[in-house]
Amino acid sequence: MPFPRKNHLDPLAIAILLACCILWGAQQVLVKATVAEVAPVFQAFVRFAIALAAIMAWCLWRGVRLGSAGEPVGAARAGLLAGALFASEFACIYIGLQYTTASRLTVFLYCSPFWVALLLPRFVPGEGLRGWQWLGLAGAFAGVGLAMGDGLFGPANAALPRAWLGDLLGLLAGLLWALTTVVIRTTPLGHVAPAKQLLYQVAVSTAVLPLLSLALGERWSFDFSTFATVSLLVQALLGAFASYLAWMWMLAHYPATKISVFVFLTPVFALLAGAGWLGEPVTPGLLVALTLVAAGIVLVNRKPAAV
Repeated sequence: MPFPRKNHLDPLAIAILLACCILWGAQQVLVKATVAEVAPVFQAFVRFAIALAAIMAWCLWRGVRLGSAGEPVGAARAGLLAGALFASEFACIYIGLQYTTASRLTVFLYCSPFWVALLLPRFVPGEGLRGWQWLGLAGAFAGVGLAMGDGLFGPANAALPRAWLGDLLGLLAGLLWALTTVVIRTTPLGHVAPAKQLLYQVAVSTAVLPLLSLALGERWSFDFSTFATVSLLVQALLGAFASYLAWMWMLAHYPATKISVFVFLTPVFALLAGAGWLGEPVTPGLLVALTLVAAGIVLVNRKPAAV
């Protein structure tokens, strides 16, 4: 049975999204800080393995069936597809953070709303954007383009000559995230409990990522420092469990185009965390880019005039 949906973001939705954006922005910085000790894809595997245990416990507590019995026809296949896209997205993120700054990769990752806005209306006409909303999306797109130019020709290029590779992986991760959203909103997977949707994605990631890690020749070691242990627990329990469960719930109740564009705020928090923790450069071009992104959010989330 479809979940009741709302046409606009209410104060509860905005509060949840703000909390998620702050966490996700800081999380990319946390991942990059941990890469020096824990190999990137192996780090992602450990993160999702811990999160999988937490999600299964949540499902058992809430009475959500772990198997596919009782699900709409086709939900399991869609769940596996969403899981494969999800795992690929995070492989791109964790590998990309080796080459570019956390703040820059986050800007490109959050190009996802461009792809959502372009793809989802082909399947769900009610998710389309109106004139001023497209203007807002164009402004945010201009901001991302400015950020890319700042990395290619600005001071960041001298410090990180392979930043372009990390940027491209971030952009690809954004596309994969958008495709995951489209799968959830346009297939029977959208009619199962949000926790079950997340379970599919995290379970597939836990199965696939260790194989990719081994294929890349990464070193495996479970002798983590205190910092790495805390980092992995935060990434798993807050990042991959609590915040993504909230995201799945949001997708079930609010327009995907609007909540996707709202999370353009995440690069702002990533910029602040990266500068404050890792000493990543804050250039005027990047600040202007984020201003354009913020203005785009305001326009996209304007309510239409009452008829």
